[in-house]
Amino acid sequence: MSAPASTRTVLVTGSAKRLGREIALALADDGWQVAVHCRDSLEDARKTSADCARRSGSSAVFRANLANEAAVRKLLPRVVAHFGRIDAVVNNASTFEHDSASSFSFAAMEIHMRSNAGAAILLAQALHRHVVERRAAASDAQSDEAATGGSAYGVVVNLLDQKLWNQNPDFFSYTLSKAALEAATTMLALALAPQLRVVGVAPGLTLSSTMLTDAQFSERHKLALLDRSSTPQDVAATVRFALENQSITGTTLLVDGGQHLMRFERDFSLM
Repeated sequence: MSAPASTRTVLVTGSAKRLGREIALALADDGWQVAVHCRDSLEDARKTSADCARRSGSSAVFRANLANEAAVRKLLPRVVAHFGRIDAVVNNASTFEHDSASSFSFAAMEIHMRSNAGAAILLAQALHRHVVERRAAASDAQSDEAATGGSAYGVVVNLLDQKLWNQNPDFFSYTLSKAALEAATTMLALALAPQLRVVGVAPGLTLSSTMLTDAQFSERHKLALLDRSSTPQDVAATVRFALENQSITGTTLLVDGGQHLMRFERDFSLM
């Protein structure tokens, strides 16, 4: 399947449900064709894709294990084969498993590094290659930009975490992997310019989990300078801003109501 040249396509990893779904729907509302990625949540992914298609006219599901390098390397070419092109990647999917300094192991670190940092880097690499090849295939840069409605370049948005600016020792390997991705955001912005912009978005406590009761989540969500942390809609709006603003790269936008300026000795789920 090939899309009209003026149609923008975005891959959102981990977009079957929760925050990734909200991001996917928000981008579909803006007219983006959304490639909905999942690992195991296939039925949820199909629902998100159908909801996106009703908004933007086109969406599809792509299943891949982001801890598997071969699967990651095949993912973006599969999206291109389906839609004809891709303009952006939102690296939202994350492994989030608890460990500590005392329980840390190479195995735990590798699990988080592969899916949370390595996969995002490989997808940025693949998008850069696609953009370079797409521009080279055009008769010249000016005609390419005109044909694509001014989107001759690409953009990567990496979802990070406010805890990188307000560290505690909980979720040790997860935090290491997000710190690696934050560093990679800067390095990729330097290495892949001007064809690619690379931007980080760091939410605060945004959604509850099985580790929190509704009352606990409500209480801890208010632990912010603005008396509220981020909502899924706040994060999705910031991702949209990062995708649209052509002068932002190599930096991270913190969306947390100021939580990163406060001091928390434990992770929110373990307070």
